[in-house]
Amino acid sequence: GESAIMWRQMSSLMFSRPSLFLPSIVRPVVAVQAFRQPPRAPLEGHLNRMSHTDFVVPDFSAYRRSGERDGQSEMGSRLMTYGLILAGGVVAAYLVKNLLGCYLSTMNPSADVRALATTEVNVSSIVEGTGATIIWRGKPVFVRHRTAAEVEAVRGVDINTLRDPQRDEDRVVRDDWLVVEATCTHLGCVPISHQGDFGGYFCPCHGSHYDASGRVRKGPAPLNLNVPTYTFTDDNSLLVGSP
Repeated sequence: GESAIMWRQMSSLMFSRPSLFLPSIVRPVVAVQAFRQPPRAPLEGHLNRMSHTDFVVPDFSAYRRSGERDGQSEMGSRLMTYGLILAGGVVAAYLVKNLLGCYLSTMNPSADVRALATTEVNVSSIVEGTGATIIWRGKPVFVRHRTAAEVEAVRGVDINTLRDPQRDEDRVVRDDWLVVEATCTHLGCVPISHQGDFGGYFCPCHGSHYDASGRVRKGPAPLNLNVPTYTFTDDNSLLVGSP
C-alpha cells in the first residue's frame, strides 16, 4: 500500500544520497565519495521529474488574422511591421533634429552681443588731418582722416626696413582713411594719436612709435597696430566689424 511505496522511496533516497542521513561532520567526505561513483538509475516508482512537463501552451489562434490562421502568407503582417518601424524612425529623427536645433541655438550669441558686433560711425564730422576714437566690442579704435602728405610719407617708406613689413595700400580701404585698433602690440596700452617721432601714434608706457599707417617704427612693440574688419557703406558712413 502507501507505506510500501513510501518505504521504497526512502530506501532509494538512502542509496542515492546517504549523506543526508549522516552527521554534518561526515557529510562532506561522503558527498565527495558519492560524486566519484557513477550515477545510479532511478528505482521503479521513484518520482524524478526535472521540469514542468504538464504545462499546456495556450492557443492564440482566435486572436490571429483570418488570413494567417491556416499558415498562409505573412506578407501583410511584415508590411505592417515595416511600416510601423519606418514611421517610428521618421518621428524619432524629427524629434532628434528639433532637440539638436534647440541645443545648438543656445550656443548662438544673444541679441545684445550681436548688436555690439558692429559699430557704425558718421565720419563727415572728422575733418582732414584729425581723427576720432570709437568703441567697438569694448575696445578703442582709431579712425583717422589722413592728409595727402601723410599718405605720401608712409607710402614712400621701404617696407624691407620695417620690423613688421606691410604696405600701406594693404592696410586701408580708402587712401585718406586709416582705421586701426587703439591697442599697443607690446603690452596692450592705448597709444596717443598724432604723437611720436613719425607723426602717427606713440605709446608712453614703454616708448613704442608708430607711423600714420599704424606700423611700428621704433620701440619694443613687435607688430603693427591691428586693422579690424570695416567697410564704408556710403561716403560718410563707416561700419566697423562684420554682422
